[in-house]
Amino acid sequence: MKNISDFPIILIRLMVGAVFLSEGIQKFLFPAELGVGRFIKIGLPSPEFLGYFVPAFEITCGVLILIGLFTRLASIPLIIIMLTAIISTKIPILLNEGFWELAHAARTDWAMLIGAIFLALVGAGKFSIDNLIQKNLR
Repeated sequence: MKNISDFPIILIRLMVGAVFLSEGIQKFLFPAELGVGRFIKIGLPSPEFLGYFVPAFEITCGVLILIGLFTRLASIPLIIIMLTAIISTKIPILLNEGFWELAHAARTDWAMLIGAIFLALVGAGKFSIDNLIQKNLR
């Protein structure tokens, strides 16, 4: 996919990286509402472990995507996180409250999932550390 302009790739990197970085930090700042406590509430297994594991990945992968380092690899855990979030929190909304409530509640989840999939497929683009590394390997 070399014909994609690099400016939109930078915008997607900024969107995906900044949101995951912010959300990861917030899970540490507000664990009862967004971290361990939320994971307990939605019934995830090992919430005490996941409450620190997930935000650590969100922060790490968010930063990697922002700087364009290991972008394709960093997108994979974020795709898994978003699929888990949709399955564990949005499917119950669909079943209990209907499609339109799901459509409203899941808008950010879908945007982050599709953005991460895009980056996994396309990579970080020309203005990235990934590109510098690739140039030096040639």
